Amino acid sequence: MLIIREFKIGDSEAIYQLNKSEMKYDYPLEETVENLKKINKSKSDKIFVAEIDGNVIGYVHASNYQCIYSKPMKNILGIAVSKKYQKIGIGRDLMEAVEKWARDEKVSYIRLASGEEREDAHKFYRKCGYKKIKKQENFRKELGD
Repeated sequence: MLIIREFKIGDSEAIYQLNKSEMKYDYPLEETVENLKKINKSKSDKIFVAEIDGNVIGYVHASNYQCIYSKPMKNILGIAVSKKYQKIGIGRDLMEAVEKWARDEKVSYIRLASGEEREDAHKFYRKCGYKKIKKQENFRKELGD
């Protein structure tokens, strides 16, 4: 039976594994756990997990997004579902958890960014009712240790 619930710190290793296998992010487990502890204390972030038979098989991380030129939004920062459980509605259920959070807080929009190579993800987002609104390039500057 599928359960969608808020993240607990005991879910950290499962999220680490999903990041590694599904998102191709090989970020160290210890640092992932530290990040999750900080996020878990945040009032502006939520992580919802999908659980089947006690095993976390998916998650979505979203946060508040406020800028000076639009109404407040929720920002989906990451979503992953184990390959074994894809294409059966679990991703949609996770997205709906974020949408419910947004509605409960009277937020009008949800945004997300997705790498151009993630074509299957783009199809999924469109099926969930999301529309592409612009082309964009992401920049990053390393500041050193």
